Order: sequence, then C-alpha cells, then structure tokens
Amino acid sequence: MMPAVVNPETEVANMSKFVIKGRKAIGGIYYVPGNKNAALPMLAASLLTTEPVTLSNVPFIADVLTMIDLLRSMGVDVQGDRESHTVKVHAKRVKNTRLDRELCNRVRSSILFAGPLLARRGSARLHSPGGDVIGRRRLDTHLDGLRQLGATIHKRGTAYTFNMTRRPVATRIMLDEASVTATENLIMAAALAEGTSVLYNTACEPHVQNLCRMINDMGGRISGIGTNLLTIEGVRKLHGTEQCVGADTITAGSFITAAVVTGGDLTLRNIEPFDFEVLEKPFRRFGVRWQINPQERSIRIPPRQRLKTEYDFGDAIPKIEDGPWPMFPSDLMSGLIVLASQTRGTALFFEKMFESRMYFVDHLIGMGARIVQCDPHRIVVTGPSKLQGTQVSSPDIRAGMALLIAALCARGETEIMNAESIDRGYENVEIELSGLGAGIERVE
Repeated sequence: MMPAVVNPETEVANMSKFVIKGRKAIGGIYYVPGNKNAALPMLAASLLTTEPVTLSNVPFIADVLTMIDLLRSMGVDVQGDRESHTVKVHAKRVKNTRLDRELCNRVRSSILFAGPLLARRGSARLHSPGGDVIGRRRLDTHLDGLRQLGATIHKRGTAYTFNMTRRPVATRIMLDEASVTATENLIMAAALAEGTSVLYNTACEPHVQNLCRMINDMGGRISGIGTNLLTIEGVRKLHGTEQCVGADTITAGSFITAAVVTGGDLTLRNIEPFDFEVLEKPFRRFGVRWQINPQERSIRIPPRQRLKTEYDFGDAIPKIEDGPWPMFPSDLMSGLIVLASQTRGTALFFEKMFESRMYFVDHLIGMGARIVQCDPHRIVVTGPSKLQGTQVSSPDIRAGMALLIAALCARGETEIMNAESIDRGYENVEIELSGLGAGIERVE
C-alpha cells in the first residue's frame, strides 16, 4: 500500500524566501513534470466512479495536495507516493458534499468539484475558490452551464449551494467564454447526463484533452477532443482507470526561458512535441531556437543564443498577445516578458485575459528592466537590460517564476519573498534549478 500524501498545511506552514546568486548558466538535462492544470481536474474526475482511479506523473505541488485534502474531507480514500509521483483515489463512497471553506479558499480548482459532485450525488456546497490574484476570475460560465444541465444554485455569503433532483439532463450549451475550468466542470457533469450534450466555444488546451481522454477510458463517450465543439453522450456509469498526467508545457517553457537568458545548454525530456508548435513562433520572435526529437520526446536549447527581436513587416514593433489555446498561453506571458528584457529590440505585450497579471513588472523595473506600462493590459519592453539583484516579493505563481528567472540572469543577489506562491505551481524548484547550475537556496 502506498504511503499517505503529506498534508499541505505542514508543507507550507513556514514563510520562506529564495536567495539567488545570478549570472550562472542553467544547463544539463531536465525531466519535465506532470501538468498541474491536468492533474487538478483529473483528481476531481475520480469522483465520477466508485472504482479506483490511479494517476501517474502527478506533480506533488501545493495545489495538488490541497485538492487531495478536499477529496479526503469528502470521505474519499486517497493514497500517494511522492517517489513514483503516483496518486490512487478510491471514491467508493462520497460521505460529505459540503467542502471546507479554508481549503476552497486555497485553490482556484476547488470549483472543479461542482460538476462531478452534482453528477454523482446531486448536491454540492462550495465556497468561493481561491488562487492567484491576477484579476477578476468569474464563475458565471460554470454556473450558467450547470443550470442548463438541471442544477439549482443558491449563493449566501461565500458559499454556493448546488442541487439536482435527478441525473443531469443533456442539452446544448454555448459557453460565453472559452473558460478552461468551466469547460472541465461541464464535461464532468455531462459525462453522466441523460442524453447527448453539445458544448460550443469550449476550451481545448492540452490539459482539457487529457481530462476528456481519461473520461473516455473510464467508459465515457466524448467526441471533438482538441476542438472547441464537444459532443458528450451521457452514460449511466463510469469505471476505474489508470492514467498518466501529460507533461507540463508551462513548466517546460519556464525552464527554457531560464536557460536562454543565462546562456545555458539545456535538454528537456518527457515533453509533448506537438504542444511546442504553439510556443515556437513567440519564442522565435526573440531569436530563440530549439531542436525537437519526437522519438525521444525531448527538446534541446543550444547555449549562448543571439537574442534579437524580429520586427513585423515594415519594421513595425511586434505585438505578443495571449489567448485560449492554440494561442500563446497567458501563464507564459510573465516569463516571456523577462526574455524580452534580455533581447535586443522592442516589443509590445498585450495581456488580454487577466487585468492584474502585468502589475508584477514594477519589480522588473526596480531590477533595471526598461519597461513602459501603458495600461493594465499592455506594456512595452525594450532590451537588452542589465538587471541588478534586489529584494522582491512573488505576487502569484507565474509572476513569481518570472522574477526567479530574472534573478538568475541578474548581477548580484536577489531575494524573492513569498516563495510559497511559486511552490503552488512548481515542485522543488530550487532543487531542480540547483541541479542545473543555479545559485539558489530556500531560507525559512
């Protein structure tokens, strides 16, 4: 039997900081971990069956541990093994559908339990989800879709109460935005619905595809995977399964950026080659080149690349903008801004999805980056800048990792406070980077 997973409360109870000595090349071989954004909905989907579900390649990060605690709070048996990165969930009984307020407040993904709890038990009581403060993150798409499947929803204070008197009733749903978590919630609810549901304007990120394939392997009937139109034929019962969580493209992109700005020779293994087609053009815009080996599922970042911005036709300043897959992912915008600060030329960044994601650039400016913030969504970056180490605080997962990357190429020493925010998305980041040549340590 596998040992129990460590409780996240003991994992991040102490406040800590990262101390980084910059100007050391990041190189070697890095094994890309499982995708956090795939593991979270897959853990929620384990509620859809009374049989055991085993997930491998699971990243043991704070957000995953909180989801495991939420499952345990429902009376679900969860066992995990850090060494093998495996989690086994057996939701033979779901004793409690009223989720703990504090645990809900820790992670955005707590909302993902609404769909499977409604499909399995017909009720759920959740509190407003937590997560990064990167702007308003509405729940309207979740609520509207679940209502169309037959749920009644009441809100009192921070608590949302969901009820259903019968199986979810299949219907046609047009999502008012291509929300990843709303798409996942509706997929899970519709998987056990009566009839065939058609979902329009759905998210189609790799982690959404991971969830769809998992449900199909459990006996579900989902077609259109990888597109923004999903057809879900509801079934009465799903069975257990063994699934491997897909590779984390965002983590891979972060480590690629760290290698490029420090001039290192880095090879990443355990990647999904197809996912890098989306990332290649924005990185190439700044002079980054890489070599993919599809057979080995690896990508090599050659050392000491000449970073120079490629301008648009007529020498127009290029615009880098994010959007739903297959556009450039919002979670990599912060890191790409650091890359631009080390690249000869000027670029406009347009963050369209979250109105507070760009505010972290004040820290980069304090380190010496030449950045003009036009408004909450747009900044202009001119490089290369000589960054200088200083003390900064990590505001969220992705901004925190971007600041860490900036510290790796900065002169002198940088202290990054609130290291716990980075732990929510990156497992043992200081250990992994140290193994690749970084001068980094965690100080409690």
